[in-house]
Amino acid sequence: MPTLKIEFDSALLAHLTSASGNDTIHVTLSLGGAERTAAAPAPVVPYGPLAELMKANLLAADTVLTFHQRRANRSGRAVVTNEGQMIVDGHASPFSSPSKAAEAVTGNVINGWTLWQLRDGRTLDDLRKLLQK
Repeated sequence: MPTLKIEFDSALLAHLTSASGNDTIHVTLSLGGAERTAAAPAPVVPYGPLAELMKANLLAADTVLTFHQRRANRSGRAVVTNEGQMIVDGHASPFSSPSKAAEAVTGNVINGWTLWQLRDGRTLDDLRKLLQK
């Protein structure tokens, strides 16, 4: 009978233990034989609107983006994927654009570039302006 071996990186385990009940955790499972695990995985190339920020090292995979709208008493949290998409808490499918990700949280058409913020308070639009310099 085949066996299933699952190994978790210690950083992932630390993240899982610190997650709150409201956090969405996404885990990817790759199946393959021993010949597949011996080879290095193909590098993931980001695509879509966030790709240029990632290629310029202004935005990294696993970056947490958040926003809070005081008037509407609404908050959002998303994580950037290796592919340059955003996984929004509470949504199973990733979003390819910041605005679509923001719309999923707010229910309104909204500029996600100016809404989503990094931990230091800079917006995605601030990062995009750095590319133009």
